Amino acid sequence: MKLIVANWKMHKTRAEAGAYARELAATIGGGIDGRELVLAPSFTALAEARDERGRWSIACQNVAAEAGGAFTGEVSAAQAREAGCRYAIVGHSERRRLFGEEGPVLAKKLQRCREAGLTPIYCLGETLEERDAGETPAILASQVETLASDPRELPLVAAYEPVWAIGTGRAARPEDAESARRLLAGLLAGRTDFRLLYGGSVTPENAPALSSQTAFEGFLVGGASLTPAAFAAIARA
Repeated sequence: MKLIVANWKMHKTRAEAGAYARELAATIGGGIDGRELVLAPSFTALAEARDERGRWSIACQNVAAEAGGAFTGEVSAAQAREAGCRYAIVGHSERRRLFGEEGPVLAKKLQRCREAGLTPIYCLGETLEERDAGETPAILASQVETLASDPRELPLVAAYEPVWAIGTGRAARPEDAESARRLLAGLLAGRTDFRLLYGGSVTPENAPALSSQTAFEGFLVGGASLTPAAFAAIARA
């Protein structure tokens, strides 16, 4: 089943999240066949973003690398799970770039997700400088190494998000995205239950081409997911 994830980042109050959920419910009715929808709001809005009818699941945008303790401001994987999350985004490019999160820390976060019963949405991708230097294969291989200790039999979602396409309006061409997908599929060969998503300036306008001309199994959507109608249109694409 195709997986479509809405990463709201640091947007929407609780009231706005509730209004979004009601509008999305009205837009999709009983759901979208063949599509699994996921909303990833801020921690404060997890309850308001949930759907009691189960037409979409909830993800958290981040989890702590520690299971618990004196870590002011952190939220543990167990707390996120108890709050209703099914998925957790790990390693988003903004966490890597702005907060310095890399392999060892991300590996611990993956382990905490497994202990809590959360399915990770593990993000990876290259910068523009790395792409122009022909380093994409090496960068992706290095980022996949973070999964070395992650149990291969457990469900995993991997999201390819070329950093140069995030929030820029410059999505990867389908042929470029498909090339990266094939590379990642090879690097992740042997896993029994995983899906590969594309993320990076996905819109209702480019989603049909990305969907029809690549073999990705869904999208991780940023800015375009902030509007229920646009998110639903991407899911239908």
